[in-house]
Amino acid sequence: MTPPDRRVALVVTLIGGAAFVVIAALLVPWSPVPGGLPSPADPASVLTPEEIARGEEYARWARILSWSSTFVSLLVACLLGFTSWGRRLVGRLPGWWWVRVLLAVALVEVIGRLVTLPFAVLFRRRAIDYGLSNQPWSGFVRDLALNQGVNIVAVSLTLIVIIGCARRWARAWPAVAAGLLGALVLAGSFVYPVVVEPLFNSFSSLEDGDLRSQVFDLAEREGVPVDDVLVADASRRTTTLNAYVSGFGSTRRVVLYDNLVEDVPQDQVLSVVAHELAHAKHDDVLTGSLLGVAGAVFGVGLLGLIVGALGPRRGLSMRDPAVVPLALALIALGTLLSSPIQNGISRQIETRADVDALQVTEDPDAFMAVQRQLMVRSLADPTPPAWSQFWFGSHPTGMQRIAIARQLAEQLGQE
Repeated sequence: MTPPDRRVALVVTLIGGAAFVVIAALLVPWSPVPGGLPSPADPASVLTPEEIARGEEYARWARILSWSSTFVSLLVACLLGFTSWGRRLVGRLPGWWWVRVLLAVALVEVIGRLVTLPFAVLFRRRAIDYGLSNQPWSGFVRDLALNQGVNIVAVSLTLIVIIGCARRWARAWPAVAAGLLGALVLAGSFVYPVVVEPLFNSFSSLEDGDLRSQVFDLAEREGVPVDDVLVADASRRTTTLNAYVSGFGSTRRVVLYDNLVEDVPQDQVLSVVAHELAHAKHDDVLTGSLLGVAGAVFGVGLLGLIVGALGPRRGLSMRDPAVVPLALALIALGTLLSSPIQNGISRQIETRADVDALQVTEDPDAFMAVQRQLMVRSLADPTPPAWSQFWFGSHPTGMQRIAIARQLAEQLGQE
């Protein structure tokens, strides 16, 4: 007979999966481009042969290093999770059960970071060689340590909640843990912009002037309440251009890289701002958070089912801190396998923001010019492998975005 906690885990998995499908069906724009998604533009019509060759060369090695790092990281996680090695390591850790969970997460995460550190160093060396980074090595090490620390805290909190619930509610723990983690995901959307982002960048309000006035005018046209637009001091770290929106409600913020504001013509900056305001207009961060809640519920249920099936053979249960390496291995596998779904949804949302930006600014030339700038400055591959874009591409390619702009320009009678 199926144990009670595994029956509850099955119900939680089904509820989480169903909620994810419903939220995605209702809130994700599955046909964001009027007239349908066009074929990508010909790179030769946008970039010079030298720019194409340079982008392809850099991206090819970047993919090799990234894939190699992912493979090694996953291999180490699985070795620790699916063999007795991880269980023995955790068994030697001292302290209360929650201290052992925290130490176990830190130990596994640090081991994973150390074995992939050579790939991170090689990746950074190439970024420096290609002029994509101007950050000193001390800053690189600091950011690496900060990122690792934030990850350890987040993962530890997740597993402390799950294991704590399993220890307290032997039968119903999957349902209780799923509810608590869902609440933490929503809380994280508020906390991240004001707690985590300032660890990596300093922010200041966009100074008074014509650009600031134009941004507020654009926000009014898009129907987005904006208290402020922030500028991040990203140029001390990278030469690439970027902007993003994070948080929602009282913590919603539109953030522009300082090199975008300083190095790019105003009409192109406004095209980027319009894209970010479109995210705020459609509450895309909230949509992502709701999908994250459903994904967390699904993940907790699935974790309960798998550990319930595999654990007894290894003398493990979700009540024992020794389960941490197995849980981390399953999370790593689940993250990789779910990447096409997450990134496919992200591409649809990003495409809608592009369309909105083109429609509200009515300036496809500025949109295409800044997309070209983004590709050149980041050495983006104009024609990445289709399977790589499907699995890892969170945004449409630059050539896809330019094709969309050309199609909308034709519809507006501008070309």
